[in-house]
Amino acid sequence: MLKTIKNAFKTPEIRKKMLYTLLLLVIFRLGCYITVPGVDIVSLESSMESYSNTVTGLINMISGGAFSRLSIFAMSITPYITASIVIQLLGIIIPPLRKLTMEGGEEGRKKVDRYTKLITLALALVEGLGIYLSYRSSGLFVDENILTGVVVVVALMAGTSLLMWLGDKITSKGIGNGISMLIFAGIVSSLPSAVVAIASNIVVDGAFSTTGLLTAIGILIGVLVLIIGVVFVQLSERRIPVQYSKKVVGRRMVGAQNTHIPIKPAMASVMPIIFASSFMTFPAMIIQLFVSDVGSLTGFLKVLYNFSIATSSSDVGWQYTIINAIVYLLLIVGFTYFYTYATFNPAEVANNIKQNGGFIPGIRAGKPTADYLSSVLSKVILFGGLFLAVIAILPMLIRFTGFNTAFGGTSILIVVGVAIELGQQLQSQLVMRHYKGFLE
Repeated sequence: MLKTIKNAFKTPEIRKKMLYTLLLLVIFRLGCYITVPGVDIVSLESSMESYSNTVTGLINMISGGAFSRLSIFAMSITPYITASIVIQLLGIIIPPLRKLTMEGGEEGRKKVDRYTKLITLALALVEGLGIYLSYRSSGLFVDENILTGVVVVVALMAGTSLLMWLGDKITSKGIGNGISMLIFAGIVSSLPSAVVAIASNIVVDGAFSTTGLLTAIGILIGVLVLIIGVVFVQLSERRIPVQYSKKVVGRRMVGAQNTHIPIKPAMASVMPIIFASSFMTFPAMIIQLFVSDVGSLTGFLKVLYNFSIATSSSDVGWQYTIINAIVYLLLIVGFTYFYTYATFNPAEVANNIKQNGGFIPGIRAGKPTADYLSSVLSKVILFGGLFLAVIAILPMLIRFTGFNTAFGGTSILIVVGVAIELGQQLQSQLVMRHYKGFLE
């Protein structure tokens, strides 16, 4: 990876793209410290700690701490991610939209992107109102009139729109997927605070702590094992061999070909965790919008709220956390199946193989091939879904040891995944330019 980056910097065109990407990421990080108008900075700084263990922890992590600072980038790119998910789900339900996505070409892609951005603005409006009402109940605004609310919501929507623009520019003129790079930068920015948290356990009140040192070593070993596991799962794949017989193309006889269909266990990447997390925390977010003092909740609402926030807080008790972890695991596995089958249709793949004169050795073409692909896919997905569930649930269980993991499994999964994708893109661009130093 380091050699690839070194060789990329030696290539003028790629170096220009990398510097352009870094510039836009710096703009993103600077924007995370620009607070929206009308905020009482003193009250905000004194209450920032109260947002570390709430349902907004995932949003705050992705935004690089912008949510807790009530920055113009407080919503980060999450409305766009949600809009993309909505478009994908609607593509399954609405045939014309699915046809536009699959067969529309470049023009179809632009239309789908336009629809996604319109839905993003609508979601940003709703989420901006929710954030304003949530912060207003905490008394963090100098004035609580309608004009302040309009300015705050517009500023938050403008911040999300700017992030969409930055993501598009990184994708078209920079290196890597723009949205992934913004999320990557936001998560990596929390790495220094994680290192400080680990170091604070080693030296407590100026005295060296052996227990803290052993804890830090254990955490580092755990993180290393986790990174190795994520890399292994991200790069692993089940290859299904496919053979194509000889056929006539024009006036030429094309020879037989042997290829394979790669099926990855982490084909859905981190999307099932985001789906499941949003589903689990949705009740608590709705309750927070309408109840200013959640501590006064009683009865069913209190049980529902404690169950919902158990994903990101251990203050509700181990009973809620255990039940939440079980439901969380089932949701992640279920969403892994749903998202993978939405992007990889065994029937369509089998039909394409048949139309091109191919077959899987030992399997008849047509429906038997689709059934075989579906059987293999379901087994591989089960492994990938359980792996994602362990990654997501592990930080919840570690919190009971008394250590608050600022850089959890989901963060590592996203960071490693984006880093692998970035390295592959750099390698492909170097190969396309026949870079001699790389090919040797």
